[in-house]
Amino acid sequence: MHKKHDYWKGKPISPLLLTENMTVTQLVDDIFDSMGYNAKRLAEACHLFKTMIDENSIVCLTLAGAMTPVGMGGAIIKMMEKGFVDWIVTTGANTYHDMHFAYRLPVHQGDFTADDNELADNDVVRIYDVYIDMERTLIAQDKIVQTITQNALEKNEFPEKFSTAYFFDILGKGVLETARNPELSFIACASKNNVPVFVPAFADSSIGMGTSYLPIMACAGSGSRLLGSKDFVDPSPTMDVLESAAIVYHSMINNVPRGVLEAGGGVPKNFLQQTGPTISQIIGIECPGEDYVVQVTVDRPDTGGLSGATINEGKSWGKIPKAGEGNVVPYLDATVGVPIIFAYALENCRPRKPKRLSRDLKEMTQELIEAAVMEAGK
Repeated sequence: MHKKHDYWKGKPISPLLLTENMTVTQLVDDIFDSMGYNAKRLAEACHLFKTMIDENSIVCLTLAGAMTPVGMGGAIIKMMEKGFVDWIVTTGANTYHDMHFAYRLPVHQGDFTADDNELADNDVVRIYDVYIDMERTLIAQDKIVQTITQNALEKNEFPEKFSTAYFFDILGKGVLETARNPELSFIACASKNNVPVFVPAFADSSIGMGTSYLPIMACAGSGSRLLGSKDFVDPSPTMDVLESAAIVYHSMINNVPRGVLEAGGGVPKNFLQQTGPTISQIIGIECPGEDYVVQVTVDRPDTGGLSGATINEGKSWGKIPKAGEGNVVPYLDATVGVPIIFAYALENCRPRKPKRLSRDLKEMTQELIEAAVMEAGK
């Protein structure tokens, strides 16, 4: 028998009723939510992000590409200060360019049609329509990162094994102590508010490039001696996997919902979504994955890449509890969609008490390891 459907239960579509002085909430609820296509998906994304916050979910923000050069860091800071984002997975590029603003290093709007040969001749680095100065910004930033990291090495602040979240907590503290305007850095804000920031592709960034030079500097300053383990800053991929899975496991056994807002795709998206399979597939403890997922992306699903893979596809991997529920994908540029989602949350959600996950990350990781040992012994 054919299943009966009520094809006409949706709201009737009418011409838009735009008014002067509309708020973000009115734009989303009265305009986007009454439309179709990605306007409707964006409204659904705003509502789902609000649900994550209202249900006191542990919320993760994943951030692909280079969002901070266009100012996205300020919005992330606001989300952390309001308690709406509890942990972050991002690219090294976003952490690196984030710090430019704290140190007032030049980042300007540019022209995407410019002659790149001419820009190179004038030491101007281009990210589409953003200009960054090679000497005054990039090389200056490299030296700052190296100095903060070297100081931490000399103070023995790095344990034998540590995650990227540990490294960026150290780096954030350094920004708080040395920057002219640390309030403009989301890395500094994360450190201040105990928000873990994971950068699983650490080596694929100017941060990884800059810290790789520290052993060379050590040898040059001591007459070409042999390298020692204390000369290197090597965040452990294993610690990243365990600590991120530990956050999910801890929330799972304490019946705390989990949600994620994905700005783009890439490594940050996959790293976050692999936490459920790590617990289920590798450790052997059943984990349903993320309860709520919003991804704002322009990537297509039919090319086979993870960046464009639909959230529903993740059901077969154990990344979400049920396909078709609790997730939405607006196909929009993240620089457009994410600020609207954030602004909607600011207008409609009460601030939450920060969860300060960094303070308990060591204990949560040990909790996961003990559970895994017990499972292995069965």
